[in-house]
Amino acid sequence: MDEKKEVKIDTVSINDGAANDAPANQPDQTPATTDTDEQIEKLTAQLSEITDKYLRTAAELENTRRRAALDIESATRNRAMAIAKKFLPVMDAIESAKKHNPDDAGIKSMAMAMDNAFAQIGITKIDSIGQILNPQFHNAIQVVPAPSDANPKPAPNTIIEEMQPGYMFGDTVLRTAMVVVSK
Repeated sequence: MDEKKEVKIDTVSINDGAANDAPANQPDQTPATTDTDEQIEKLTAQLSEITDKYLRTAAELENTRRRAALDIESATRNRAMAIAKKFLPVMDAIESAKKHNPDDAGIKSMAMAMDNAFAQIGITKIDSIGQILNPQFHNAIQVVPAPSDANPKPAPNTIIEEMQPGYMFGDTVLRTAMVVVSK
């Protein structure tokens, strides 16, 4: 009973199915790898080009939005200035009425209401009397000798009288002040 049985064991590998099916003299894989590398480079170049176009389009869109906002703001400001200019003669009439009848409560009330409305929308009166002539804000309509009774005597080009007040809308001159200047 000492028989020895011989057991034969075959070698098994993980790649058994794939390795055993492939012929031993298969050609090298480099041409397929080269084609794949070329495709990857092509796709990478296309992706880069598309990304560049996207970023340029996004920047152009943002610039267009910014320009449109500035255009709207400018148009709104110009429209407000045009409307404000229409109210300057009304304010001039109220100021003239106030000079002729300084004690009238109705005229004082209208002047105060107009001053408040102007202040709320950003219209301010240009200071003139006692200032040095500035052509940006003042229009000299008359030059007179300095008054001899003034103490101290005003310097040359000093505004001594305002014929019509000037107004500003924010930092823009709506109307220059018409003034009388000393020599």
